[in-house]
Amino acid sequence: MNIRRKNRLWLAVAVLAGLALTATLVLYALRSNIDLFYTPGEIVYGKRETHQLPEVGQRLRVGGMVMPGSVKRDPGSLKVTFTVYDAEAEINVSYEGILPDLFREGQGVVVQGELQKGDSVVAKEVLAKHDENYTPPEVEKAMQENHRRPASFYKENAS
Repeated sequence: MNIRRKNRLWLAVAVLAGLALTATLVLYALRSNIDLFYTPGEIVYGKRETHQLPEVGQRLRVGGMVMPGSVKRDPGSLKVTFTVYDAEAEINVSYEGILPDLFREGQGVVVQGELQKGDSVVAKEVLAKHDENYTPPEVEKAMQENHRRPASFYKENAS
């Protein structure tokens, strides 16, 4: 093999290695910043298809309804705790900050945060559902499947 072909071969190998390294770093960065969507039932019982449970410490988004009577505010700070439920389960959420104006009991919310032990979430962001015009497809599907029971069902069966 002559020198010119050898140099071209090394150049092609270097370009392919650089592309592979770039793709690997991009995929790693995306993986660490992805927030998967769960319903309260999927946090407790696992995803429907795989029955895979989220791990403690995992960043995630949880969509459900705020349980009436569950909102508790700390009078000395901006800390709020509340329960989010669906047709299968309920989870506790704690949040420190200013809640959206449309946040209220019985309202649909999406909380973004980190899963803690005991099926509770420490939220970094709370989004209140404001209208029916647009809902992401996965949230719409989860709402249709999971919100068949009223909040009173959980209070009656909690004991």
